[in-house]
Amino acid sequence: MSAQTWFERHAQTLVGSLGRLVQTPLATAMTMAVIAVALVLPLLLTVLLMNLRAATDHWNQAIDISVYMKKTAPPGRSQTVAQALRARADVSAVQFIGADQALAQFRSVSGFGTALDALNDNPLPDTLVVTPTLAASTPAAMQALQKDIAAMADVQTVQVDTQWVTRLQSMMDVLRRVLWLLGALLGLGVMLVIGNTIRLDILNRRAEIEVMKLVGASDGFARRPFLYSGVWYGLGGGLLALILCAVGIGLLTRPVERLAGLYGSQFHLEGVGFTRGAAVLAFAVVLGWVGSWLAATRHIRGIAPT
Repeated sequence: MSAQTWFERHAQTLVGSLGRLVQTPLATAMTMAVIAVALVLPLLLTVLLMNLRAATDHWNQAIDISVYMKKTAPPGRSQTVAQALRARADVSAVQFIGADQALAQFRSVSGFGTALDALNDNPLPDTLVVTPTLAASTPAAMQALQKDIAAMADVQTVQVDTQWVTRLQSMMDVLRRVLWLLGALLGLGVMLVIGNTIRLDILNRRAEIEVMKLVGASDGFARRPFLYSGVWYGLGGGLLALILCAVGIGLLTRPVERLAGLYGSQFHLEGVGFTRGAAVLAFAVVLGWVGSWLAATRHIRGIAPT
């Protein structure tokens, strides 16, 4: 058999299987709708997780390390430490706040001006506010930077709060694992739905399959139309899932933007995108193919011509 003949036969079977599905539009639409519902939930969660990760990426830049110098440090030592920190590759910026400046700021915001005048000397030390780079904003990198700064001469205290970053990343990791588990379970559900639909289709066409085998058709030849039916089910369900996901994102866009605006953010929800949409369709087609192959192989093998 030539390659052209092989492709022509498969193309005919592909179109023929689509024609059979069109002849039963209600049953076909219901099956695709069930597949779409099973696919749209993990898809929506994936898109929301992607947007959540994009919305929180810049939060790491808000992590600052407060470095308090010793009161006994020699004059100019704070500036020397600031210059050394600015030269590091994992530091984005260093702000120097002198003791007198810190006292003036505290005086203006605390309301204890009269009480502060009674002090013999300034109790506040020089302070450096160190902003790490985005790459160095992970908990491990922050701890390493904190340790290096604390080891520098005349540094009294290094204060940094990375606990919330660790918690956020842990929550994101849990959500990703839940998403994978949910996707696997719902993918199995899609295969079972398609397999059961193909099984019913085989039972309805049992007499036709017996005739095909009677004239010498192999199990693979008899199975081929059902495999392409599974492909159409998966493709239709995947397309419907993308439509439902787009509708869901459209309904959430305005409330999310309004909420972001209350916090002074210009955040916008991102959609599925072409690459992810193509991956969803490919995944749905594979599920349809595998589900139909399992069902068709099992049931057609048990049909013998009489």
